[in-house]
Order: sequence, then structure tokens, then C-alpha cells
Amino acid sequence: QVQFVESGGGLVQPGGSLRLSCAASSAIFSALGWYRQAPGKQRELVAAITRRSSTNYADSVKGRFTISRDNAKNMVYLQMNSLKPEDTAVYYCNTNPTMPGYWGRGTQVTVSS
Repeated sequence: QVQFVESGGGLVQPGGSLRLSCAASSAIFSALGWYRQAPGKQRELVAAITRRSSTNYADSVKGRFTISRDNAKNMVYLQMNSLKPEDTAVYYCNTNPTMPGYWGRGTQVTVSS
């Protein structure tokens, strides 16, 4: 079973940037995704990346977020720019499609002035 550990969240002002990191406990050969869950809302996919680094984004983050991966290090990243208050959520990584047993604790991102 793979374990994911997310890091890099924090409090940032609107318009600011954060870079999230996710470490996998073993090599991942499938597509990966960054997901987020805001209070009172369902978890949603915000960005996905195949093993060969083809990417897709939710419309709400397109042009502001960039997902990347380092297969040699078993890492996946999410660069978030021009952050908005509505980006506030707990961010998780998982495979895409998700594996229920792979969810980590996530990392909190709060966008507020």
C-alpha cells in the first residue's frame, strides 16, 4: 500500500503563491492528482498528471496552478500562483483515479488577507 505525505501549505494573502509537495512511499506508475476539500464541500480534483507528464486542470485553477512530478524521487508538486480566497482548502495527493486507502492527512492552504 502506498502512503502519500503532503506538505507546503500555509496562510497566504490573495494574489500570493505556494508550492505544495507530495512524497510517495514507493514508486507510482499511474497518473497522479492533486485534490482539495473545502469546508462543507466535496473533495474535488484540481490537477492531474500522467506518468509522462501530460497534465489536466480544473477550470477554476487553469492558468494559475501547475502540477509536476519527479518519478525518480517519487514526488509530485503543485505550484499555485495568484491564489484566491476560494482556493482555501485541505489539499491532498493521490493516484488518478483515486485509491481509497492512499489518502494522506493533506496540507491546509488558507488564502486570506
